[in-house]
Amino acid sequence: MKKASIFLAALLSGCAAYPTEEATYFEAIEVVEDADLPVEIVKTVEALPLPGQMKKTPTPSRAPKSVSPEEAVRKGSREARIEPSLDGYMNAVQVFPYTKGALYRLYAAPGQVSDIALQPGEELISVSAGDTVRWVVGDTSSGDPDGARAHVLVKPIASGLSTNLMIATDRRTYHLELESTDGSYMAALSWRYPQDELETLRARNARAKARNARTIARGLTLNDLNFNYRIDGDKPDWRPLRVFDDGRHVFIQMPANIQTTDAPPLFVVGPKGDVQLVNYRVRGQYYIVDRLFAKAELRHGEKNQSVVRIVKTGDRRISLLRGGVDG
Repeated sequence: MKKASIFLAALLSGCAAYPTEEATYFEAIEVVEDADLPVEIVKTVEALPLPGQMKKTPTPSRAPKSVSPEEAVRKGSREARIEPSLDGYMNAVQVFPYTKGALYRLYAAPGQVSDIALQPGEELISVSAGDTVRWVVGDTSSGDPDGARAHVLVKPIASGLSTNLMIATDRRTYHLELESTDGSYMAALSWRYPQDELETLRARNARAKARNARTIARGLTLNDLNFNYRIDGDKPDWRPLRVFDDGRHVFIQMPANIQTTDAPPLFVVGPKGDVQLVNYRVRGQYYIVDRLFAKAELRHGEKNQSVVRIVKTGDRRISLLRGGVDG
């Protein structure tokens, strides 16, 4: 008996030497979703003719005047040429809007290097110049490997020279006309890409629509939600899972298969028992009602009608941070 007492005392002292660590709790922090909102894409205003201006095009009395191939080439190049503009400068960089088939003009000077910067991430395939004797052409890159940017560098050896340059990448082709002067020169040029910007906006809108389809509402917090609703009546496959409100809207969560079945309409029951159809929105598996009600019914069918009643039982709110329920 004495030995057993000594063993028990030793066991208890051993347990006291290894105390259990007290659990630590942290207060919940609300996470604010910082996501891009969808944007509206509008077309550039197009001038339309007035009714009085819509006249019949006269039929030419003779065939159009023919031009020589040389004149056609000169006219086509002249109409495709895009000159630098004052509005196009961003600091020392002339930024052209990229258009397929356009002919961009670059002015260079002897002893000066002009930088042709491509789109970040664009891979340079080849560079071809018409005059490689009197024009020095090279290429380099900037940035880290994940976001590298290719650069084509050009420099004339004298003024009064002109040639053309073609740059091929994994995304597009650039055509440039180079001209050297004895004074002014373009330090750098680059492009902005309206079609890529449009595709980025469209992808952003698609992501926003997909996100909105998964979100029943913005700005909901658990502290403001009231789950005091009772669901009674029949038990069809479309019976709601839960009902709650945020003080302004009522959210009715339906089963996940509600989108593949006949959804029942929602009726609000008045104080005198009168029933009226109420407007609501469907987002995912939720009915969202833009008003509060004390009692409502979901009905489906005619002869063997299924009826599910939703009754509000109180206005208490959940308070998770305080560990209780507000009444």
